[in-house]
Amino acid sequence: MEDLPSVDRHILDHRIILALKAIMDASGCTLHEAIDIFGVRYEELRRDRPESFQVSREEYGRDVYT
Repeated sequence: MEDLPSVDRHILDHRIILALKAIMDASGCTLHEAIDIFGVRYEELRRDRPESFQVSREEYGRDVYT
């Protein structure tokens, strides 16, 4: 995905909707596909850069319903 730095920044800054939109814009995928891509990238970032996240894993998805 060509727009990965933008997606990563949105994920790290807890901007879930903007991350999903960036994924869809970069790949032309559907929302459901973007959610799957987001989940994979989120887990990679949590593993590789846990100190870069603004909120804890428990707080991250709170009040986001898909």
